Amino acid sequence: MILRISFWFLVCGVLACSDPIKETRQVFTQDDVAVEVGQEVEILYSDSAIVRVRVTGPVLHNYSGREKPHQEFPEGIKMEFLMPDLSVRSVLTANRATRYQEEGRIVAKDSVVLTTIKQEKLETEELIWDEKTAKIRTDKFVKVTQPGEIIYGFGLEANQDFSYWKILVPKGKIKVEQLNEVIK
Repeated sequence: MILRISFWFLVCGVLACSDPIKETRQVFTQDDVAVEVGQEVEILYSDSAIVRVRVTGPVLHNYSGREKPHQEFPEGIKMEFLMPDLSVRSVLTANRATRYQEEGRIVAKDSVVLTTIKQEKLETEELIWDEKTAKIRTDKFVKVTQPGEIIYGFGLEANQDFSYWKILVPKGKIKVEQLNEVIK
């Protein structure tokens, strides 16, 4: 009887060790699992307890890995630059964007459009917003449309609300009255 029980333990042990189904192991690193996904995201930037910028997007991927933590807006971004009374001064939209937390900047790409309450419209393929200096810039081709005129060129520097801007290498036509204002 004891021999029979010992035999069954031996058989069960051998069968358990020779299971034809192989174990698959998958090793994850911190960078593999360090992605958070958010939907219908809203980020508010304030200065002295006054909201200055509202960033929204349908999807946000937050990569919090050790090297270059960043946030991606793969399905588009909308940035509203606000006045102290929370009315919108200008709006920036793009088909995708990346925010680099450590550097304090957002790089908007693909059909970037900035519109203002003064009926100005900036169009480019890439625009960089520096959170610390409250400036926007690009070295790409830009087109600025204002009532009655279109100015285009390469490179642009501006305040984040587009209250002041300059095209670095301008092309196009500009009214003489505006030229006198620029020279001052």
